[in-house]
Amino acid sequence: MMNSGRRVIGSEHVAETRAKGRVVMEIMPTDIVTAQAQETAARLGIKLVPGPLERPQVHKTDGATSLRRTLYRRSPRWIAPQRPKNGTASPIRKLALIGAGGVGANIGHLAANAGSADEIALIDVVPGLAASVALDLNHASGVSRSRSRASGGEDLSAVADADVVVVTAGRPRTPGMTRADLIDVNRRVIHTTAEAIRTKAPGAVVIVVTNPLDEMTVEMLRATEFPREQVLGMAGTLDSSRFRNALAMAAGVSSGDVEAITLGSHGDEMAPIVSRARIKGRPLDVFLDGKQIDACVKDAVTGGGQVVALRKTGSATIAPAHASIELIDHIRGARTGPVPASVMLDGEFGISGVVLGVPCHLGSNGLISVKELPLSRSELDALQAAAEAIRERLEA
Repeated sequence: MMNSGRRVIGSEHVAETRAKGRVVMEIMPTDIVTAQAQETAARLGIKLVPGPLERPQVHKTDGATSLRRTLYRRSPRWIAPQRPKNGTASPIRKLALIGAGGVGANIGHLAANAGSADEIALIDVVPGLAASVALDLNHASGVSRSRSRASGGEDLSAVADADVVVVTAGRPRTPGMTRADLIDVNRRVIHTTAEAIRTKAPGAVVIVVTNPLDEMTVEMLRATEFPREQVLGMAGTLDSSRFRNALAMAAGVSSGDVEAITLGSHGDEMAPIVSRARIKGRPLDVFLDGKQIDACVKDAVTGGGQVVALRKTGSATIAPAHASIELIDHIRGARTGPVPASVMLDGEFGISGVVLGVPCHLGSNGLISVKELPLSRSELDALQAAAEAIRERLEA
């Protein structure tokens, strides 16, 4: 019974406390305890303690920890993936994109939205194409509030003083065509762009996207006469993304639960590294059988061809753009840790004198070092086979 904040504690209140599994009942200074309540408390083993009692501090848990515990209760096999920590990022002063088609335009869009560069210069031989993309990007800044300013034109002199140059120009594949079929026609494109880069932007880090990528990266190195640190090929980031996607789909998980890397060439000699791939922090065979893993490897190798077969008039544009931005992010310090890129090898993995996709540490001046991961014998053999295949194609 309540009256002006005072409680009359009866035997029924003590019994209720017992029913709740409690052994202590708080009695406030204004409470009236009946004789029947005291007898019931003694009989049931309930302590009548003068209050107010000190309340224990509530332990607060951050959202990430709570989510991890919930997911673990649902499936004890789940392990939170280790994410690379971001470094201190700074925008590139000037990013030049040679080629304003599907890949170049998407790189420009992603770079502008992320604030990756203060200035984005697009160049394309098709009259009006680069200028139209640049204008479109500037118009979008009214919504995105991007601080990047874009310009476009046909003259290669626009690469002047660029800090990073991404070369996407060249003929794309069509159905039935391999990347190697593009060597002769795209070699001329690379030599033309290399001359402009060498004379107008001698300090730039060059990222080659033009196919066949490994061979064209070699051509860019020869034509610019730059040190190997300044010329990178974008391939491993794209191929690794395709491999992670295939594994995620096969295992029925999110791509964020998968860590995997692909090395070797950007072609049939691609080497998805199965031994180091993980799903939710566990080896692949915890989730997939051998046939499923082999199918994922094949899907990564043929991923580009699948897009070409469906599109018929060109090759992939969105995934290569994201993969290029990943390299740019490592160069500008937005991401840290090793990332797969095609570089001229100088004894790493026992290979020299050929461009091959390997794990690299990158910085503002390009390649810092190659990280030699421990690989299985078959994976090392695959790298050696890729190196020999690239040498043969270039010599032919």
